[in-house]
Amino acid sequence: MLVLLACISALSLVKADTILNNVYARHTQSLNGSWNSIVDPFDNGYYDYRLNVSNNGFFKNQKAKSKSDLVEYNFDTAPLIKVPGDWNTQDDKLFFYEGSVWYKKDFNYTPKPGTKAFLYFGAVNYFCNVYLNGEQIGTHEGGFTPFNFDVTNKLKEGSNFVILRVNNERKPEGVPTVNSDWWNYGGITRDVLLVETPDVFVDDYLVQLPKGSYDKVEGYVQLNEKKAGVEVSVEIPELKIQKKLVTDAEGKAVFTLKAKPKLWSPESPKLYDVIIRNGEDVLNDKIGFRQIETQGKSILLNGKKTFLRGISIHEEAPYRQGRVFSKEESMLLLSWAKEMGCNFVRLAHYPHNEFMVRAAEEMGLMVWSEIPVYWTIHWSNPDTYKNASTQLNDMMERDKNRCGIIIWSVANETPHSDARDKFLADLAAQVRAKDNTRLLSMAMEVTGTNGNVSQVKDYMSKYVDIISFNNYLGWYGGTTDDCKTRQWDIPYDKPFFISEFGGGALQGKHGDKTERWTEEYQEELYKNTLDMYNRVDGFAGTSPWILMDFRSSRRQLNGIQDFFNRKGVISERGMKKKAFYVLQNFYKMKKEQELKH
Repeated sequence: MLVLLACISALSLVKADTILNNVYARHTQSLNGSWNSIVDPFDNGYYDYRLNVSNNGFFKNQKAKSKSDLVEYNFDTAPLIKVPGDWNTQDDKLFFYEGSVWYKKDFNYTPKPGTKAFLYFGAVNYFCNVYLNGEQIGTHEGGFTPFNFDVTNKLKEGSNFVILRVNNERKPEGVPTVNSDWWNYGGITRDVLLVETPDVFVDDYLVQLPKGSYDKVEGYVQLNEKKAGVEVSVEIPELKIQKKLVTDAEGKAVFTLKAKPKLWSPESPKLYDVIIRNGEDVLNDKIGFRQIETQGKSILLNGKKTFLRGISIHEEAPYRQGRVFSKEESMLLLSWAKEMGCNFVRLAHYPHNEFMVRAAEEMGLMVWSEIPVYWTIHWSNPDTYKNASTQLNDMMERDKNRCGIIIWSVANETPHSDARDKFLADLAAQVRAKDNTRLLSMAMEVTGTNGNVSQVKDYMSKYVDIISFNNYLGWYGGTTDDCKTRQWDIPYDKPFFISEFGGGALQGKHGDKTERWTEEYQEELYKNTLDMYNRVDGFAGTSPWILMDFRSSRRQLNGIQDFFNRKGVISERGMKKKAFYVLQNFYKMKKEQELKH
């Protein structure tokens, strides 16, 4: 383990500094499809028998040159696995598997003069070593954020091969840590692309309304090199904007332009075509403009008080299960949220794929996006903090132009301690320094209950814009009837948001409303919980737990859970439970109240 950690540290700097913002608008070659795979539970392909990192591991892709050669692996005859995808749902033998799997893909490439090439991964869970043509080009840790490597000078004319060692073993110092309530899907779970760019290209850009303003658009265009005097342009045809800019010594061009765009909202999710040019290098995007802020105990969207009619969502595919990786499956999940009357989704507990975020924006759904700083993180470990900070940065970099995202969240259900407070305060400061146009929150917990009064008092409340907390009264404590009389002490002049509540129900199981696991129990819990919070001043929204039943190794009750968390208002087979309609009716009522005001 010490050898592995040293190797990770030494290679962490190999990752490219490029962001490749809006990668799907670039010239790409997909490496998705069938890859050869080798399951390696003892990491024989990585270590020698003394547990030293081998210089002649599986990444060399060796072939036996004669009948007498000893080579104990062969990618050419190894089973095929689909990329993107998780290995757990592609092979029954790997359902519970946590360890290393090797992936290999052959592809052809023709180098072009004046062109750079990058190997881009949407996400790989959790740690991976990446090899190209038998040489390691880098590593990456973290299962839900994109990364890339500059392979311009490493690709060969003609045939090339890329190999990954993917390891999803949980580790105490990881982010997330060893204990979580979702399935640890291993594998290359999002797109793999070979990206081509000019030698000097637009790497990154930002186009937005500045905080508090409705009559101008600001932002920047950033080249991949610190090169001054390069002409770039920003075009928004519908707003009659066509602005030429010149980069400074940092390769950056900053702009502020007069404009009064139509504002994005759930009722009218207006997106504008935006074109960023650098000579022949052209990036097309669709960007919306909105303002989000708080005022006392209210959340204001474009200056108007709004109630966040939300639902929490895991990145789990309906019907087939496994990780969501396509726009179609993303839209199916989000369409159920829309059908329920949602104007908001909490994408828990990690950054979801880019298709999900963009689809939500197109469909008029505001988004809460968070990193997997979850439960018992190693708060005092500097490497753990660096990992969390990197994941936060990468999430914000990828999605900073998505106006649908209104909340960055840095944690979920974390236990109080001085070390935890320092850890989260530093992450909060990172968000503030990087983005002042969105709200900051984290899902906290009820501090305690005295008599019939529950209190939410957390040192982190001073850092957030919205007091968000999870509470399962009637499921993990008390009864559903307790919701009818429970009082709340939330001593902050800020809006409060119930980031989670709910209870489990097996779809199709019916009985008395006091019988656990029935749809009637869940229905009653939803009714009483929503009534309870609706009586409390400052109630600004909720994202009940959860849209759809999802796999979890913690949920073992035979005949009921069967390794599913059953708190969904829809089953994993797409069948709606009674609680779905309770929430739908509540959101209809809240929307009608907003329209009256």
